[in-house]
Amino acid sequence: MNGYKLTGQQINEIFNVRLRPYLPVYLTKVEPRTYHIHYTFQQFTGSEPKPEEPNRYWEDPNLAYRHADEEAGRPIADEAEYNLREAARFLLDDVYRAAQMEWKNARHIADLKTTAKDIDQLWKAHNQAKHAVEAAFAYLRDPEAAKEWTAAISRLIDAQDAYLTAAIAFDQRAHEIAEVHERHFHEEMLSYTEALTAAGFPQSKDWPIASTYDYGKNYRGEYSSCTTAGQAQALIKEQEAHVAKVGRLAGQTSDA
Repeated sequence: MNGYKLTGQQINEIFNVRLRPYLPVYLTKVEPRTYHIHYTFQQFTGSEPKPEEPNRYWEDPNLAYRHADEEAGRPIADEAEYNLREAARFLLDDVYRAAQMEWKNARHIADLKTTAKDIDQLWKAHNQAKHAVEAAFAYLRDPEAAKEWTAAISRLIDAQDAYLTAAIAFDQRAHEIAEVHERHFHEEMLSYTEALTAAGFPQSKDWPIASTYDYGKNYRGEYSSCTTAGQAQALIKEQEAHVAKVGRLAGQTSDA
């Protein structure tokens, strides 16, 4: 614990006596571990005020610096007493740091619940559109497609348009999620999947959510390969190249 070697009795004294008036109201349990102390809090919603250390707690004689003893006309703390005060101040910082981390994660999760909203439906629509475009392209290899080549190509184009539209729609929501994630950045933040799972979306492990700067078209009018729109665009280009090559080899124009 940052170099402080405390006995169980000293830890009890710190939390039950010295820090009792200053502890977060959300704290429910303190558990000393080998190298740190684990804190349990009531579940945060993120709507609570941010847990903040109380003002001027160091003026308390049980937590005071030595110069405060002198200024108050008290006996100056000996080494053992002052070490205990230092440890108590460190642990007060520590418990509020832990509370703030949990509170920040709760706010992150609460924002995601609002932002993610219909993303699961958007992902399902994307998958259905992708399957449809794959099926339309696969049909071109069927001998029956030769009898209605122009109609089959037209259906493929319609499926490609629907696929790209669905991918863009998913990306719009994914971009909003990425913005929430970026806005809640802190040193112990939850990952996309952890935060979205806690927000009620365990299926999020399958969602390709990129960084905020990956969304939107580049100067060539292309989407990043990290996004579903970029992946849709790449598949469509691959299909179009294949159809054009088939047309050339078959002695037809690419728009036959």
